[in-house]
Amino acid sequence: MNKKLKSALKISLPLLLGGVLVWYSLSKISIPVLVGYFKNADYFWIGLGVFFGLLSHLSRAYRWKFMIEPMGYNLRFPNSIMAVFTTYIVNYTIPRAGEVSRATILTNYEGVPFEKGFGTIIAERIADLMVMLCIISISLILEFDIIYNYLVTTIDPTKLIVLGLVGILILVLGYQLFKKSNHPFVLKIKTLLSGLVEGVTSILKMKKKWAFIAHTLFIWGMYVLMFYITSFSLVETSQLPFPAILIGFIFASFSIAATNGGIGSYPLAIFAAFSMFNIPEDPSIAFGWIMWTSQTIMVIVLGGASLLFLPIYNRLYPKQTSE
Repeated sequence: MNKKLKSALKISLPLLLGGVLVWYSLSKISIPVLVGYFKNADYFWIGLGVFFGLLSHLSRAYRWKFMIEPMGYNLRFPNSIMAVFTTYIVNYTIPRAGEVSRATILTNYEGVPFEKGFGTIIAERIADLMVMLCIISISLILEFDIIYNYLVTTIDPTKLIVLGLVGILILVLGYQLFKKSNHPFVLKIKTLLSGLVEGVTSILKMKKKWAFIAHTLFIWGMYVLMFYITSFSLVETSQLPFPAILIGFIFASFSIAATNGGIGSYPLAIFAAFSMFNIPEDPSIAFGWIMWTSQTIMVIVLGGASLLFLPIYNRLYPKQTSE
């Protein structure tokens, strides 16, 4: 398979999947009913939810500075903000390509080697994953019976165990082969990985560890609050129990990895989560579309502005070599 075909498939397949999921989600609610929910929604709560989402993104941009500093670089906050929003908007076109573009921006405008910048992004994801696992643990404690019954009825435990064991075996064998190989391509990968390791371990070298932890908790607190506040925009979701909010948030977060920016999958994920609490189908899907649309508009506006102003800002305020 040639590179052009691979690139085309990387872009087209997620978009195709998103299109199918959009069609499927809209097949479960009529367009006039969905439009009615948008018309009757309280946009004060939607706007407040967008504001909390914006705060989380700004905090993420500032937190990144703590990870870059131990490597001897001073990341300018405007560039960090624009790099973060560029990540989000690029991920709407090519899944996970936003992280690459974010590290590339850091290299082009701040002089940080790509592999080191990319390593800090991976370290960020590790920190975020730890917080997500804590949220999942809290949800399991609060509503263990509901979640357990849902998983048992939707997933075959035997197949899951077999797939897990096969995956572990492949990883072990692959690691041994990779470790012993001296192929030029493998050596390049090892060099890249060494830079990634430096980026990841920067989290342990930070002078401002507690500030980093505080920002991490703030980011995820704003994510959950954004989800919770927006639920007040519809009468039908304004009285959701907090466990339903947490589980809906978790399902929605994972849906973003399924398609470009969660297109199509986001409303369905929320519907699946809320169905465990016997929330009706129409308001569940409508709430999912309202959440996804409001956050997507913010990403498109600010991400587009970031792509436009990045070169302008750095032309007006070039990086000083003394930094």
